[in-house]
Amino acid sequence: MITGAGAGLAAAVTAGYAGRDDVERWWWRVSGRERPRTDGALDHAGAEWVAASSANWRRASRPDDYGVDRIVIHVVQGSYGDALRVFRDPLHEAAAHYVVRKDGHIAQTVRELDVAFHSGNRPFNERSVGIEHEGYVDRPAGFTDAMYTASARLAADICARYGIPVDRTHIVAHSEVPGTDHTDPGPHWDWDRYLRLVREGAAS
Repeated sequence: MITGAGAGLAAAVTAGYAGRDDVERWWWRVSGRERPRTDGALDHAGAEWVAASSANWRRASRPDDYGVDRIVIHVVQGSYGDALRVFRDPLHEAAAHYVVRKDGHIAQTVRELDVAFHSGNRPFNERSVGIEHEGYVDRPAGFTDAMYTASARLAADICARYGIPVDRTHIVAHSEVPGTDHTDPGPHWDWDRYLRLVREGAAS
């Protein structure tokens, strides 16, 4: 353990590196070179825009400030409407970028440019896109053909945009995010099927 003056120096060095990191990541704001954006514009064709509360995400300019190399798969433990309701609640302090309904309909709630608070891990939030799914981890019948197909098409689109490999290292369960206490999407999520559909979508 470092104590006294040594601890102070270490803290100052750490703060210096953190400060430099912040400056490098925020250059696009102070330089006036922020990427043009239209709030509510869709990143995935065919989705419906349903804005999450601004308390549940952070404005960014990805991938210019944070590289995107992960997709995190979630299950809401409730309905599509439940997910949209809590994402609009500023006290919820969480939202994913997308919500997929059982019939395959997709809502986008946060722009991919921005950091959604969806994984419970700040570095993972900064590097990932979160896809929420209607349903429950212990009810496999809720994971419908339409849901798998629509979600896989969305994931393939995201992978193509950011050059994300279609594998289990880069498309992960919420339960696999370091430090999380969540269990979704649970043991009934068919990963082999899902990745096959994502690969088919990427090839089409």
